[in-house]
Amino acid sequence: MRTKIVAGNWKMNKTQTETVTLLNDIILNYNKNSATKLIVAPPFVNLSKAVEICNNTNIIVAAQNMHQAEGGAFTGEISANMLVNIGINYVILGHSERRMYFKENDALLANKVDTALKHNMMVIFCFGEELKDRLENNHFNIIEYQLRDALFHLDKNQWKNIILAYEPVWAIGTGETATPEQAQEVHHFVRNLIDQVYGFETSDNVSILYGGSVKPDNAKQIFSKQDVDGGLIGGASLNANEFLSIANSI
Repeated sequence: MRTKIVAGNWKMNKTQTETVTLLNDIILNYNKNSATKLIVAPPFVNLSKAVEICNNTNIIVAAQNMHQAEGGAFTGEISANMLVNIGINYVILGHSERRMYFKENDALLANKVDTALKHNMMVIFCFGEELKDRLENNHFNIIEYQLRDALFHLDKNQWKNIILAYEPVWAIGTGETATPEQAQEVHHFVRNLIDQVYGFETSDNVSILYGGSVKPDNAKQIFSKQDVDGGLIGGASLNANEFLSIANSI
């Protein structure tokens, strides 16, 4: 059975003081017996504190990004080894904002994925089309290229460390959301694509999350779809009540 996951990407939000408050609110109110895996991804400077606070809970702390190199003269960057050393074993890679603002391409992301897996990290790999691709009915091609170029060099057994997150770029931070049917259509396409390359066992076991303006009032409909295994949540993850309401929608 695939793991149900709700992950909160905090992006460049929350001071350390605010991080402590938010995490304590989440810990106080979340359902400790839930089968849904709960993940939070604060900014780099708050990761150590988040690990400390979430110790002895079922809440996992993830990084929002990492560099592909093991170390060296890369000012301002963070390596996989640095993350693992402070207790971070999950990392988000390929988010549309990294692709758009920092020009990360599929070749670079393939290197980042390799480095993360070398350190036995779990990768939440993001992919998705822009509005022009959707309007031109080219979104399936874009998605296939993103997955093939960044992930399909992996061995079958490495997929146990991969979580996918479909994020239509036109629905991130815009208030627009893919309909549950649109989300299911893409998730089903992706699962079939993985099946063609790696077989049914791999495709049936990989968790595929939806990301794009998920809120408490639309989460249940989206998560009810057969191939949607949870969500990568942006703005709503900055509010404990909204985040937990979404998590409880699965």
